[in-house]
Amino acid sequence: MTSVSRADDIDVRPITASEFTDWLRAVNTGFLRVPALTEEEIEGRRAKFVEGRYLGAFDHGRCVATFRSFGQELTAVGGASVPADAISGVTVTATHRRRGLLSRMMARDLAAAKERGDVVATLIAAEYPIYGRYGFGPATWMAEWTVDVPRAGLDARRAGPADGGRIDLVEGEDVRKLGPELHERLCRRQPGAIDRDELWWKWNTGAVRIDPSWKDPFYAVYRSASGDVEGMAAYDVDDTWGDAKQPLNTATVRWLFGVTPAAERALWEYLCSIDWIVKVKSGWRAPDDLLPHVLPDPRAARITTLADWLWVRILDVVRALEARTYEGSGELVLEIAGVDGLTGGRYRLEASPEGASCTPTTESAELALGLGELGALWLGDESAVRLAALGRVREERAGAARKADALLRTPRRPWCPDMF
Repeated sequence: MTSVSRADDIDVRPITASEFTDWLRAVNTGFLRVPALTEEEIEGRRAKFVEGRYLGAFDHGRCVATFRSFGQELTAVGGASVPADAISGVTVTATHRRRGLLSRMMARDLAAAKERGDVVATLIAAEYPIYGRYGFGPATWMAEWTVDVPRAGLDARRAGPADGGRIDLVEGEDVRKLGPELHERLCRRQPGAIDRDELWWKWNTGAVRIDPSWKDPFYAVYRSASGDVEGMAAYDVDDTWGDAKQPLNTATVRWLFGVTPAAERALWEYLCSIDWIVKVKSGWRAPDDLLPHVLPDPRAARITTLADWLWVRILDVVRALEARTYEGSGELVLEIAGVDGLTGGRYRLEASPEGASCTPTTESAELALGLGELGALWLGDESAVRLAALGRVREERAGAARKADALLRTPRRPWCPDMF
């Protein structure tokens, strides 16, 4: 009978290229998916492999925990891009929980990210309670709407966009040509957005197959009256019929984005005006998305999901706070509780619409908070006043939380359109 391995007997290390398939099987096992993999899926995912960025925990040669990270560009408030350590593929096999394997992998990865000069680390958390202890905080949220199309009131708009633009259905090849530049334009204006590399466009248009169940979606492109591409969407349609042979189809959005409000409006109006479609599921949107209010009857859209989405861990306080913009002017001294000895300390932030300066200081702190709370505040979504009411930040000087909100909060909520 094999004895249970002690935690310090389990080898945590970067995997080799020859161990990649076993690592993928461990990922599937950890996520409770069928462990079997097709050769097409293995080769499609192998294109992402970078030595040193894929970690595994090995017990007697078997991979029992997984972790990977990759380089990412994250849009800060104001449109500047900061280098991020994006974390994904985190699993611990059920037989090896509670042995500190995630903590060992996380500590190793974050130390390497700090050494590389990444400003933040990012992830999308499958479970809420796990990542706060590593200094992450929920920085963006996500909402999904289901639209009752007959109630929406768009029957009179089936002729096309009223602004002189047009909607065209295109193929995946067209999306690969038009999408990257358009998405870069989105990133320059959308805090919380992340970059999409060439492989993303191949994976999400079927040029490279990593999912055996892949089906080609419909692709719609919005062109303005001047002919410029300003928005696009990918969506699926089911095949549902009622008892009286009545079409009752649902359109499910895989992704949709526009670089102008007109583009977003035109795409939503198009999706809610397709014959035979009685429901539209929006996919992942910002909680303050325009969608409900582009409909004549906003009550036709009901929120079916509201959840935290992109989590941020600040790795470099100075660069993070100096990278973003500020609509108001002010000064604030922050006491930040560090995690793992990588980040923390006392900093003086001086900000104005012209720029910001953040420097270590020995001045008395005005607001004390943890790294997770700083991550939640950084993109402008969370309120320091709200966190103070919850006991998650502490005012060392009266009014400091309100001062922080005046500096850090943004008029529109940040949004991360992607899962990774």
